[in-house]
Amino acid sequence: MSETSTVGRIDARSDVELRLPADGAYASVLRTLTAGLAARLDFTMDDIEDLRIAVSEATAMVLAEADAGADLVCRFHLAPGELTLNCSTGSEAPAKPDYDSFGWQVLTTLTTSAAIENRPGHYAVQITLHSSLDPAPGAGL
Repeated sequence: MSETSTVGRIDARSDVELRLPADGAYASVLRTLTAGLAARLDFTMDDIEDLRIAVSEATAMVLAEADAGADLVCRFHLAPGELTLNCSTGSEAPAKPDYDSFGWQVLTTLTTSAAIENRPGHYAVQITLHSSLDPAPGAGL
């Protein structure tokens, strides 16, 4: 490896965006990308598996609200020990979030934080996961 290698380095240009058709057939592409990015952040195998499950649930929630012909836009923000994913789609009349649903319970159990944004024309789910190797921000040692 050369001295100029950027493997494992996270810097100001560590954001990634993926745009796919809003179709469940592409969900595996998103899960694979998410796992690769989490591995780049040195997440544990357990963290990566939790993230893959959470991404599946978040994607299912967003796809259920997508208008015909819409795109699924996934934006990742990478920081040391932390990955944030925002999945969004076009939705003329998004449903009210169901915070009692199984999918929402999975998201809030497996992630550090989760949020839903719904307004006419837009539906998004955002999740953040901190690596189990890093103490949570503000945690006392």
